[in-house]
Amino acid sequence: MATEKDIIVALELATTSIRAIAGQRMPDGTMQVLAFAEENAANCIRKGIIDNIDKTTQAISRVLGQIGLQLGQTISRIYVGLSGQSLHSVHNHIQRAFSEKTQISNGLIDQLMDTNRGVVYTNSEILEVIPQEYKVGNRAVPDTDIVGMQIEQLEANFLNIIARNSLAENIENCVNSAGYEIAELLITPLALGDSILSASEKRSGCALVDLGADTTTVSIYSNNILRKLVVIPMGSHNATMDIAHCLKIEVEEAESLKIKYGHAWYEDYEGIQNKVLQLSHGRETNESRLCEIIEARYEEILHNVWAQLEEDSEKLTSGIIFTGGGAQIASLSEAFKQVNKRDKQIRIVKGMQADVCMTTTIYVPDNGRINNIISLLLHGDQNCVTFQPESDKDNNSDAPTEEDKKQTPDTTQDTEKQDNLSTTHVEEEENAQEEEQEQKKKKRSFWQIIKDAVTDEE
Repeated sequence: MATEKDIIVALELATTSIRAIAGQRMPDGTMQVLAFAEENAANCIRKGIIDNIDKTTQAISRVLGQIGLQLGQTISRIYVGLSGQSLHSVHNHIQRAFSEKTQISNGLIDQLMDTNRGVVYTNSEILEVIPQEYKVGNRAVPDTDIVGMQIEQLEANFLNIIARNSLAENIENCVNSAGYEIAELLITPLALGDSILSASEKRSGCALVDLGADTTTVSIYSNNILRKLVVIPMGSHNATMDIAHCLKIEVEEAESLKIKYGHAWYEDYEGIQNKVLQLSHGRETNESRLCEIIEARYEEILHNVWAQLEEDSEKLTSGIIFTGGGAQIASLSEAFKQVNKRDKQIRIVKGMQADVCMTTTIYVPDNGRINNIISLLLHGDQNCVTFQPESDKDNNSDAPTEEDKKQTPDTTQDTEKQDNLSTTHVEEEENAQEEEQEQKKKKRSFWQIIKDAVTDEE
């Protein structure tokens, strides 16, 4: 458990950026952000998956180096998020029959869990297991109530969160090669759900939709349990690319137009004006044409989202919660209502969580794009930096640290040389003084002879 003095450092490997953040838990329970840094990741990460290990390692080193400079501390370990296109959930059912009535023990539950973890998935590994309800006959029993029951037959239900084998391995290699230890690998959608969703939303049933740049992650909750996790390989950057292609402009210009004028739904929308928009090279388009392009792509994305939700839609009493950079676009709620044709409650998380505060010297973009890394930060419970004890600072302020020894050249020989030079210099000064004294004596002797001679003559 982290103390108030501990500093937590988290790292997110997103499609558009590699981000790092550091924070400290305050006495009132809030997390104060102390440092933030990010770097473009377009050349090394694709759809949340590391595409170039060397470039990713270098980017991690640079980003965490900036965090260390801002903190004035040495970072030793970090919390890292796991996400990406290959991440998804799979249900697994294990049945056990007993020859006679048997009392359920914690040991039996552990055996069932071990059996579940032994399931082999092609080219994938289990990252996390979330127990669902147990079935005794036709009755569903929560995992909190199953121990102690007398049964003859039992069905255990698990939700396995899996991803391709290389996902975690590549992240670990990059972080370790950059010179850091991983405090914990966190599954980003789970951390995000814990940070953004309220207890009542999880209990009554809801869907969390993280609309990112290249992927859209859908998580379904009911009765306080995650029931489904799926990653759709499309995001808001697809709309940006559509704009660039259709209007024949650069991606950066397309992104700027999308942010400034974009709407996910524009048909018969009162806020849309048919104003002329200036493009590069003296060309132009109008606002409705721009929004028409964006709407088409968002409609496709939201149709895919609804396809994951429709089967469980009646269980989503608390509705759908959107977050992520792609969810910041105007009229997203209207667009989703046009897709699902249901009167579902929609909540869009735009800014940071209420339990996060900023220092006045650190700029952190409050635009929904960093909600994932904030969630990772909030989950940290281990100190991630190397502190020098205050007693050591007071008693050994001049003593070099191990880090100093690594970074500072060996000056022992230079010191000895300097001492020798100083000794020689002192000896030369002493010799000069002696010679001066001898000269003075000689001068005194000469004048004394003259004086005596004059005296004798008198």
